[in-house]
Amino acid sequence: MTHAERFTHLAERLAEWQPLWHCLPFQHPRLPWHRRWPGLAEALLALPDSAMSRLQEDPFTDSPLGAWLPVEELARLVALPALAEQGEALPEAWGADVGERKWRQVQAFLPQVEVARDETLVEWCAGKGHLSRALSCHHALEVTALEWQPSLCVAGQALAKRQGARVTLHEQDVMAEDAGRWLDEGTGVAALHACGDLHRRLLSLAVEAGSAVTLAPCCYQRTADDTYQPLSRLGAELMTAHGLALARDDLALAVQETVTAPRGVQRHRQRAGAWRLGFDRLQRQVRGVDAYLPVPSLAYGQMPETFEGFCHWAAQRKGIALPADVDWRGLEAAGWERQAQVSRLELARHLFRRPLEVWLALDRTAFLEEAGYSVALGTFCNRALTPRNLVLKARRRSTNP
Repeated sequence: MTHAERFTHLAERLAEWQPLWHCLPFQHPRLPWHRRWPGLAEALLALPDSAMSRLQEDPFTDSPLGAWLPVEELARLVALPALAEQGEALPEAWGADVGERKWRQVQAFLPQVEVARDETLVEWCAGKGHLSRALSCHHALEVTALEWQPSLCVAGQALAKRQGARVTLHEQDVMAEDAGRWLDEGTGVAALHACGDLHRRLLSLAVEAGSAVTLAPCCYQRTADDTYQPLSRLGAELMTAHGLALARDDLALAVQETVTAPRGVQRHRQRAGAWRLGFDRLQRQVRGVDAYLPVPSLAYGQMPETFEGFCHWAAQRKGIALPADVDWRGLEAAGWERQAQVSRLELARHLFRRPLEVWLALDRTAFLEEAGYSVALGTFCNRALTPRNLVLKARRRSTNP
């Protein structure tokens, strides 16, 4: 299947099923799509905990939802090749001062970055330059690392000096007008998990300069645009032809899948979700408005110790006066019950997370191909290491006969 064929088929399926995956179950006591796909909600709500947990981890294998949803077709459309096996283990010293999971991602991404003869190498949005140091040591060359935060540049330069890596970190806002000065036809640019507009900017400047690109994109929703603006001409044509519309919040669906968190973090997330849903029921009763009311997020460790405390905190943030006779115990129990329902109903949306992510990556692929690049799109590691495991490897096609 060509990139264009996969791109087209995914656009068709995403547009056809957008009423389902666009809907956020926690906002709707009764789902807007309930009548359109009769029996689906009931089937989801009837799933035992074991089946729900399995489908959260792997929505395509042995799914009981095939009677309603295009499970097998979507599984085929998101099946991308592993572009390269991980190379030899890097020296342990190279990963000093790098978190274990981050270092494993660097090691998996490193073999994807191919450097042509006499080509210079730039890392985009480098942070402390962990990837840059590994690339410099692995390829025995100098690497230019671009990072806008001065403190990260200073820390990264100290790490490079300590390890003897030929890396120079430069303070550079990649969204600034002068960011393109680092790229030319003899440059290869690498970016591991560059977010939203940052990697869109990279692709635009790389095409202008003719630079080779190795990119693992991430966080498509981190963009200044309220609605998705496709990079490629084909992407724009497909969205128009099939009526596919993507708001910024829709893009977040593509990156919602996460690897299993520690149990303490999981319990925190579950409690936070249940308490939010309990407060949602309360605020609807108090306000007399049957509509969801967004509440700000709280960082781990900042959650009030009790459900009652959380509701008072949330009510204060939203300017709501709570009555004195609230059944806190009953309301909290209702929140936990509602969370169990929402977790099951969201499985229908989860089936479209990877299709949307692959479609967005294919838009970037098409953009590069339209600019005269040869592009490989696949994975650079197992999803257990990071679900954001897509990688684009692109190099401008030679014009020589």
